[in-house]
Amino acid sequence: MQRQVPVDSTAEAYIELLAARGIDYFFANGGTDFGPIAEAYAKRLSRELPVPRPVTVPHEITAVAMAHGYTMVTGRPQVVMVHTIAGTANATGGLINASRTQIPMLFSAGRTPTTESGRKGSRSSSIHWAQESFDQGAMVREWVKWDYELRPGVDLEGVVDRALALASTEPQGPVYLTLPREVIAEEHEQFTYSEHPRMTPPRSVAAPDAIQHAARVLAQADNPVAITQAVGKDVTSVPHLIELAEMLNLPIFDGRATYMNFPYNHRLHQPALPGAHLQKADVILTLESEWPWAPGTSEPHPDATVISVGPDALFSRYPLRSFQSDITLAGSTALTLQALAQALRGEELDTMRIRERGRCWEAAHAKIRADLQVRAASGQTTQPLDKAWVSARVEQVRTDNTLIINELGLDVSQFGFEHPGTYFGTPAPGVLGWGLGAALGAKLASPDKTVIACIGDGSYMFGSPTAAHWVARSMRLPVLFIVWNNAKWNAVASATHGLYPEGWTARLNAYPFSDLSPSMDWELVCQAAGGYGERVEEPGQVPAALERALHAVQHEKRQALLNMVAA
Repeated sequence: MQRQVPVDSTAEAYIELLAARGIDYFFANGGTDFGPIAEAYAKRLSRELPVPRPVTVPHEITAVAMAHGYTMVTGRPQVVMVHTIAGTANATGGLINASRTQIPMLFSAGRTPTTESGRKGSRSSSIHWAQESFDQGAMVREWVKWDYELRPGVDLEGVVDRALALASTEPQGPVYLTLPREVIAEEHEQFTYSEHPRMTPPRSVAAPDAIQHAARVLAQADNPVAITQAVGKDVTSVPHLIELAEMLNLPIFDGRATYMNFPYNHRLHQPALPGAHLQKADVILTLESEWPWAPGTSEPHPDATVISVGPDALFSRYPLRSFQSDITLAGSTALTLQALAQALRGEELDTMRIRERGRCWEAAHAKIRADLQVRAASGQTTQPLDKAWVSARVEQVRTDNTLIINELGLDVSQFGFEHPGTYFGTPAPGVLGWGLGAALGAKLASPDKTVIACIGDGSYMFGSPTAAHWVARSMRLPVLFIVWNNAKWNAVASATHGLYPEGWTARLNAYPFSDLSPSMDWELVCQAAGGYGERVEEPGQVPAALERALHAVQHEKRQALLNMVAA
């Protein structure tokens, strides 16, 4: 059915269509290209017409991370708009994170006016010459699935519906739409569009014969193992993985999790990398794992069979990735795991062997969990603060109504996540600055949940903290930020030590370009935005500090920050 509405401009038609397509938020960092968008929003808000809620974000990295955070919780793509090439350049790091973690997003930017005069919206400022590029989309083309510049007279509905459908087609990811000022300023009297999108994203599953082959190999395996990283991105995948694991007593190695992929308290959960178990495994099931093992250090036995599962099981956008994949099951992970479990029911299983395998892995799980508790307890008197012990204390205050966002700020192995959609970790490409905005987006998506963002001090600085705390105050988003303040970029030091374990840096214990001392008083930044801030230096202070910060977040409804001073 067609819908016809009065509009004043292409910009207003665009906003009308986004609202009709279920876009909740329009995250924006504006500039001279935003005039038609701002005018359309002013009109529609004054008349209480439907719009995606406008969110002003004072830095692009925060805006993209907020859209990322909202989508990773809800599964629904949102819109980000930034200012021409300047905003696109600032936002590209966030786009890389969204691309590699398969987060759908309609990322858009204004485009310098293409005409020098003669049209509404033509160039009117000196920057309109200096800001133009020959090919604006080239700035991000490697990190988006599709890009397009809106042109005069082009079917707006077709462009938007295509953009949203492509973003949500597996493997999901961001798309890029540029909006020249003259085009969106073009005047109209009405806009006609269909009530339903012209196209919808497909879902696919691996071929039946490939599923059957994989099921037979798993059924006959003596010592199968599974490795996962991001199965929990789609929360519907987790029950199917649990079913498959329990049918085979299949251990789930989850040491690099970026989502809650498998219940941490489950007897088959192994909160580590497979390590030496790889050499003993005859079948290895990799599940949305872009780095299942370390080449040259810990690799499968040459005779092992590797089964790869995921929307893009071979990670086709990675220039170099040569991990073994003997059986490749590409498609929706949830559908693939469901089909694999169904196929296994038709296979003959050695129940005695499977039962014994289960006892072994259950014992391994229990030992690892006990060792983790000992490790945390050993840090309860350590100063500077010990990450395992602080993480265990955060776990003590976490409930099923808590979302944990982690960007290098905690020891995730100390947690006991049981439900999908409760943990979200650092994006695989590691473009820092994600955690602050992602936590704000997660809070927007789940206003009734407690959101705790655990962030390294280096990541905190990358995340444009003044912008993030301003948004938290402006939009009344009470998030608890825990900053792990060790006054260094540990990744630089550890990577250097890995290459030169007996080199000058190791002998001198000095790692240039990793030192972030003297550290700043991060709690004061939060206080400046009306939040609760506290510096925590002694282990005995941690439990009470967490209680005070959570009281501020849950009862006073304001943001809080704990500056955890660590080694």
